[in-house]
Amino acid sequence: MAVDYTVIVVYLAGMLAMGWWGMRRARSKSEFLVAGRRLGPAMYSGTMAAIVLGGASTIGGVGLGYKYGLSGAWMVFTIGLGLLALSVFFSARIARLRVYTVSEMLDLRYGGRAGVISGVVMWAYTLMLAVTSTIAYATIFDVLFDLNRTVAIILGGSIVVAYSTLGGMWSITLTDMVQFVVKTIGVLLLLLPIAVVKAGGFSEMKAKLPTSYFDPLGIGGETIFTYVLIYTFGMLIGQDIWQRVFTARSDRTAKWGGTVSGTYCLAYALAGAVIGTAAKVLYPNLGSADDAFATIVKDELPIGVRGLVLAAALAAVMSTSSGALIACATVANNDIWSRLRGLARRSPDPGEHDEVRGNRLFILIMGLAVIGTAIALNNVVEALTVAYNLLVGGLLVPILGGLLWKRGTVQGALASVIVGGLAVIGLMAAYGILANEPVYYGLLSSLVVYVAVSLATKPTDEAVLATWRERLAGRNPELVSEPVPAHQ
Repeated sequence: MAVDYTVIVVYLAGMLAMGWWGMRRARSKSEFLVAGRRLGPAMYSGTMAAIVLGGASTIGGVGLGYKYGLSGAWMVFTIGLGLLALSVFFSARIARLRVYTVSEMLDLRYGGRAGVISGVVMWAYTLMLAVTSTIAYATIFDVLFDLNRTVAIILGGSIVVAYSTLGGMWSITLTDMVQFVVKTIGVLLLLLPIAVVKAGGFSEMKAKLPTSYFDPLGIGGETIFTYVLIYTFGMLIGQDIWQRVFTARSDRTAKWGGTVSGTYCLAYALAGAVIGTAAKVLYPNLGSADDAFATIVKDELPIGVRGLVLAAALAAVMSTSSGALIACATVANNDIWSRLRGLARRSPDPGEHDEVRGNRLFILIMGLAVIGTAIALNNVVEALTVAYNLLVGGLLVPILGGLLWKRGTVQGALASVIVGGLAVIGLMAAYGILANEPVYYGLLSSLVVYVAVSLATKPTDEAVLATWRERLAGRNPELVSEPVPAHQ
């Protein structure tokens, strides 16, 4: 294992080094939170794919393949579909808004007063998303170093918090590009063909497994529909995803770079399902489907390759964790803390370095909170389900309504967030966290309330809508509060 350990240690050291390098570039709020809004197509595509394909997509995707066969690809497949929909239909407009958070977009569209409440919901989502990624360190470091759960979470979480705090989005972007390359080589180019060959090829896999393992819909229509509601729609509105859209150099980069990322996700989904299916042939009696990834890596891969593939799993977890962490901190600072203190978003800035320090401090605080919460929680699936149910049930309707329906009002948006969020929480308590009903009925109640209250209240002021249209068209740069750093 010495060679494997060396690969992992070099990889982790490289992540910290990039955090230090990124710190030298992040000299303004724009540089720190959205990488100066100047990522080109290649870097944008790689980092977007890295953030959406995390531990759940890698370890969980292989686990679903082990349990259901090729139809286990649907969870990650719907993530790819969501990213494609976001990129083709919405990303160009989102990029032109030149805001930092989803709540700022809601305030701009509805004329203020939607930010704090929507910020709280988005903060809860990003926090739980970061927690689920951090919990996954326990599985990987247990395989690598036989560490106990708490130590593994602290080790993995501390590395992510360190490089994210140092350089913000620049550090995360640089590390995500490395993680994207490592994942591509480790999972798609190495583990996938090796797993298929070890299982005897597709003909042997078909001979040894039930036909349901090769049915594209074997996982069940209701499960697929729920995945679409949670993950496809969740990709359209998550702060972690939007914050990456804000890093694009142009709306064209956001559209076409995101399309490449979404297509990559579809291939990654199929790869995970095939690897899991091969693992079912090799190890038909595993205690847990989620053990399939670690088992096949540990037992079937040669020395050195094993270390690289485990680094790929670590990369998947780290990319999602760091993206969720900076999103959580950005929302906490810009949408909740600053607003509660009565700081106007466009008030004169006391200094870009002060803003960078403030956001850096919030990443550190949120990172410590994430590590502590991850140690206290055990069930990754339940935490992830809570996150996405709150996001979709509380924020999908007012966000898409604001983008697509002129008649939507701030009263309708606020009512939609409150009713949808409370409905999801109440229904999870009644039906269980993993039930499908909370997101179904929560989303329906949010839609009904949004439409009814919007139609019953005064239309949004035309001046607000005019400003909104100007920003969507990218024709009103003087409204963008992004002071130019002194070094540029």
